[in-house]
Amino acid sequence: MEPVPLNGPEREPPKLKIYFLPNLFTAANLFCGFLALTKIVNVDANDLASGNFKQIYNALILILAACIFDLFDGRIARMGGRESPFGREFDSLADMISFGVAPAFLVQRIVLRDVFVNRPEVGWFIASIYVICGAFRLARFNCLAAMAGSGGGKEFLGFPIPSAAGLVASLTLLMLWFYEKEFTAGYWKYLLPILMLFLSWMMVSEVKYPTFKGLDLRATRTFTKTLIAILFIGSVIILQEKILIFVLPLFFTSYLVYGFIRPHISRKMREEIEEEDEEDNDGSTAV
Repeated sequence: MEPVPLNGPEREPPKLKIYFLPNLFTAANLFCGFLALTKIVNVDANDLASGNFKQIYNALILILAACIFDLFDGRIARMGGRESPFGREFDSLADMISFGVAPAFLVQRIVLRDVFVNRPEVGWFIASIYVICGAFRLARFNCLAAMAGSGGGKEFLGFPIPSAAGLVASLTLLMLWFYEKEFTAGYWKYLLPILMLFLSWMMVSEVKYPTFKGLDLRATRTFTKTLIAILFIGSVIILQEKILIFVLPLFFTSYLVYGFIRPHISRKMREEIEEEDEEDNDGSTAV
């Protein structure tokens, strides 16, 4: 007689679920981050001295493109009911490269080493603080999401690292534009080191930010919101470069500030801004 297993009949180990489309967008995010790093590494010191920022511009655009891919990978997963632990971990690994290492390396390369000429180690230290805090923020997010047994709810704890990278990249674009137009920079070059430290603190802070997961692209909108969306898309098509240079820093800064004013505005106004409903479309109460 064959011995009976103590733990009952043997069961097949659970299969790892890897969904194609959401992870494809995450892979595109990672690919953009890696390309951005290669562009930064290939920047020659003579190019920086002569004001040739082509490689830097390409790296900045790639970081912003990674933000777009990161925006849609989770939304596609939720729309198709394809959220998974693998996707969450893969997304965090991609975010660490695209929004942690790449922006920190870029700012150190073109700004910090110029600010701290006599003490280059200070620039590396500031950049490393940003990377470490970004990694801490991603690890905390994954732990909280696993504890909740979901994708993390409708709020982020701490400033999201993609938004931090978007703010750094868009402000760097603006500063390069000022430099090329020969505007007086003054003390502007000290803005990014201070911003990097502030964003490092914000990423590990307990300030809450909306995830906008309740935003349903298929839902009806008011006339005003529809008009604003149409005007924004039209301005992007017409203005193109100027949108990237001026509007994006304003957009990411507004999101950063919103976390501070959010607790002090009325619930009705907050729900209007964040497109939240008391009940989901199926009638169940949102958590």
